[in-house]
Amino acid sequence: MKTIVWFRNDLRLHDHPALKEASECGHVLPVFVLPDHTSPTAADWWVYESLKHLEQQLFELGSALTILKGPASKVLSKLAKETQADALFFNGQVDPVSRKEEVDLLELEALSEVDIQRFPPNMLLDPSSLKTGAGQPYKVFGAFWKSLQQQTIPWPIAAPTTLKSWFQVYPATIPLEQSGLRSSIDWDASLQEEWTPGETGSFEHWANFRDKRLKYYDAKRDFPALNGTSRLSGFLASGNMSIRALWHSVRNAQEEGIAPQPEAFLRQLAWREFSYYQLFHFPDITERPLRSEFLQFPWLDDSEGLSAWKKGMTGYPLVDAGMRELWETGTIHNRVRMVVASFLIKHLLIDWRIGAQWFSETLVDFDVANNTLGWQWVAGSGFDAAPYFRIFNPTMQSKKFDKQGAYIRRWIPELAALPDVFLHEPHIAPEEVLVEAGVVLGETYPYQIVDHSAARSRALDAYALIKGRKEGQA
Repeated sequence: MKTIVWFRNDLRLHDHPALKEASECGHVLPVFVLPDHTSPTAADWWVYESLKHLEQQLFELGSALTILKGPASKVLSKLAKETQADALFFNGQVDPVSRKEEVDLLELEALSEVDIQRFPPNMLLDPSSLKTGAGQPYKVFGAFWKSLQQQTIPWPIAAPTTLKSWFQVYPATIPLEQSGLRSSIDWDASLQEEWTPGETGSFEHWANFRDKRLKYYDAKRDFPALNGTSRLSGFLASGNMSIRALWHSVRNAQEEGIAPQPEAFLRQLAWREFSYYQLFHFPDITERPLRSEFLQFPWLDDSEGLSAWKKGMTGYPLVDAGMRELWETGTIHNRVRMVVASFLIKHLLIDWRIGAQWFSETLVDFDVANNTLGWQWVAGSGFDAAPYFRIFNPTMQSKKFDKQGAYIRRWIPELAALPDVFLHEPHIAPEEVLVEAGVVLGETYPYQIVDHSAARSRALDAYALIKGRKEGQA
């Protein structure tokens, strides 16, 4: 059988059900269809590097990657006709855009003679398989997590050892350098230094974390100055790594005594699963709050505040450090990620969807499910979200989780010479201390763009307004 394998956010060889099945059924043509972006994002850079690695891997197996661009159903239909393919295999995805692509493919009359098969997405379980006792999707993570632990997670599938082709000359392909996934402007030098995308990079990164830091994960993960998190999200978002393989590898580490109590880390993998699960069952959550009362929230149009937040110039050191880390590395520490999101939503009253859009452009680990659920969680608009009235105090978070200021000093060097006692709130430092540290507020570092107490009161008033509207409608 001659099978086209459509690669998507599964840029790997291991635990790739569509590729494995196709390799066992006959000849294989690997294909990737480029996204139709107007300008490349940080996540596109990751995809570019991953495709470069995948091309080499496929070459070593005796195959080659064909890169196309355009509506997936159109270009894949044309390719199937030109190559006289018998089948088209792909791994599913749960986001609405990708699911629409799948439906379009299945409904194409031109492919009626082609065997089209959809294989499981990069999830622990089929998202339709977990339901409450009433047969409804779970809306609370705790109950979802309890149910998930009672399930048998499928074992990952081995990578194929060879791929057979039916071509003397492969179909025309777009050279990766002309894919548009990288900007003509050399803006990604810092990303190149920070990351090694691709399947091999994911294995190396995981092995280092598993052997050296997994057992300390629960104790260190909240402190941004420590190397305590896994930093695997980019590999998972692009599909360089299988979530099923990772889950079983964690369990193996537990059995081997490398990490005797990995539950905190497994819960993070389960939260990723919960995000995908929610997006599958409620596909409009990328644009609509899960809690309907938030449709009436009085968001502000604050372009100056938004700009200061994006640039890391809010006058709150922890917020600014996080936003600068994001710009330089394409990621942001999880604890700080919640703080900066809370600041945008609750201190500035800027719509969470605007923050989600900025993250979609700047995160190398951008994942529409995780990103959406994270922002809805902070906003309080999700089913199992933090209450809206839980408003992070950036200064208190800074003092608690970056007490000595190592994280702040790394990302805000203009404050590095300040004593610890004033590092978290330079606006209260005496003039002589600022002079000694070389800090000129309003020039070398901004004043706070909003007062925390006033912002908190304003946010609570806004929440009371929509809460009152809901109660009035009841």
